[in-house]
Amino acid sequence: MILHGYWRSGAAYRVRIGLGLKGIGFSTVPHDLRTGAQKAADYMALNPQGMVPALEVDGQVIVQSVAILEWLEETHPQPPLLPADASDRAQVRAMVGIVASDIHPLNNLRVVRSLREDYGQDQSGVDAWAARWMRPGFDALEAMIAQVGGDWSFGDRPGLADCCLIPQLYSAHRYNVDLTPWPRLRAIEARAAEHPVFVAAHPDLQPDAD
Repeated sequence: MILHGYWRSGAAYRVRIGLGLKGIGFSTVPHDLRTGAQKAADYMALNPQGMVPALEVDGQVIVQSVAILEWLEETHPQPPLLPADASDRAQVRAMVGIVASDIHPLNNLRVVRSLREDYGQDQSGVDAWAARWMRPGFDALEAMIAQVGGDWSFGDRPGLADCCLIPQLYSAHRYNVDLTPWPRLRAIEARAAEHPVFVAAHPDLQPDAD
């Protein structure tokens, strides 16, 4: 498997965690989003959206991080990232959606770049924008984890929701969001900081990190 990504991409970070939890080896091809490398013709031929991540598998290309994670779950079911019960799976997917659909798209690199270049925002303005969308999402996740969580977002084993949560918390630190109001999220983050899969997937340890 070949994972096309960028060291600081939250979406690629999710997939690295998922691959690690599944115990699947992969090689990495980096694309520096700051220089627009993801728009190069050879990569656009693989992923016409010109975004990361993309996963090459046996001549096929899968794009969009959540689709990749779901594909991993279907094709490599052990160890599972989703619980067995359909209602429980829906709860986990709802947590994934809060991050992947409601929070992350509003603070990814292309949005932040637009805030700076098109609307003249400095770093404090960017931080305020990011926090504006992270806080309600974190409020919802904190409440949901209070109902269905354990050591991790759902129960006592890391899973699909944690693949998305941990990169979003990393992003929160980048934008100076105070995580004090969400003790359950912080407890999961602390647990991930000691888990070898999450440690290996951390942006700072990627070969293209700078």
